[in-house]
Amino acid sequence: MTEERLSYFVGLDIGTTNVRCVVGELSGDAALPRVIGFAKAENTGMRKGNIAHAEEVIQAIVSAVSEAEHVSGHEIKSATVNINGSHVQGINSKGVIAISSPNREITQEDRIRVEEAATIVQLPPNKDIIQVFAKNYRLDGQENIKDPVGMHGVRLEVDTHIILASTPALKSLEQVLERAEVAPSHKTVSSLAAAEAVLDRKQKESGVAVLDIGAATTNMIVIEDGEVEHIAVIPMGGNHITNDLAIGLKTDLDIAELIKVKHASLDKAVSGETSFVKDGQELKFDKEMIRIIAEARVEELLEFVDKELKKIHRSRKLPGGIVLTGGSAKLPGLVDFTKETLELPARVGSWKHIARVVDGLDELESAPAVGLMLLDMYLGPAQNVSFIDANGGLFKSVSESFSGMLGRFKKH
Repeated sequence: MTEERLSYFVGLDIGTTNVRCVVGELSGDAALPRVIGFAKAENTGMRKGNIAHAEEVIQAIVSAVSEAEHVSGHEIKSATVNINGSHVQGINSKGVIAISSPNREITQEDRIRVEEAATIVQLPPNKDIIQVFAKNYRLDGQENIKDPVGMHGVRLEVDTHIILASTPALKSLEQVLERAEVAPSHKTVSSLAAAEAVLDRKQKESGVAVLDIGAATTNMIVIEDGEVEHIAVIPMGGNHITNDLAIGLKTDLDIAELIKVKHASLDKAVSGETSFVKDGQELKFDKEMIRIIAEARVEELLEFVDKELKKIHRSRKLPGGIVLTGGSAKLPGLVDFTKETLELPARVGSWKHIARVVDGLDELESAPAVGLMLLDMYLGPAQNVSFIDANGGLFKSVSESFSGMLGRFKKH
């Protein structure tokens, strides 16, 4: 790995409506990189997080990367990228191995072996494993071991959470990146990237869910005791609110989008009328009707979130609450509505602790891209071994707060 590669890192967020590229630079003895380059390009080639028109996605990637190169002064050949879409799913699995060394001491190789054993599962058709998160180890019946290396025993077990994605979707992404001349250093889910950007250690330990509410999908991750417990992608986002407003208010989609961005609110105190002039004609809309329409869709989204929490028995049981990111998290009144609906603490995510020397980064919209940039640093070069150690080595030396959360990333 070259000295230059050590100094700057790239996150590429391929979203349904936009592609965002963030370049971070690590200088001196700084613990975190500062953002030195950012670019955003409109993406019209995606549908619900999936690639529908490859040429349009390629053009958006090339445009965003080229501008980020110009702003940062660095040539971008690789980046850590996100995988999105409702085809992404998480499953739990267990791995078991026998310790055969003469002194029965657990080595790093043993830990890798037991986690690889956990990946030997019957996969759904057309699904590939993209990430493996080791949660807890057991050694000869002893529970809740976070790092078994150096301990002694005969039977080592691990509980893992495995992230799967559609094989055709992964191939489409690889083809698009190849044609855009950007090599994927690592692939991960948007919610994990957003979580790395906006969560602190205390929240990761106490139990927290991050909701990255994008245009067409909501990426969700639950982290507890510093470990990934659950990941899900809900096929619903800000565009659904826009569509509902267009139908409910009997207006054009562009007007409905403007209403959502400028005047939609979940605050029940909002009342009166709002108006727009289009083609010389004044259009008037009732603010309460706008709220009722938006509230119905947000409530449906949060019902899906609660269903995911119930799957892991965490409904109303996350002390760290809900952290909201994504463009749709700007909706006024959303934090209070989330608190009431899910009966949990809620707040809007922030990554103000990361320095930046460029303007134009929206705090909520760019959180996944910033998180991808951080992961590009933490995970190191793509040519590393199949499973990357998240509990020691690189991770501990670069970011102690990240240690223990990632489990293993599988090279794909």
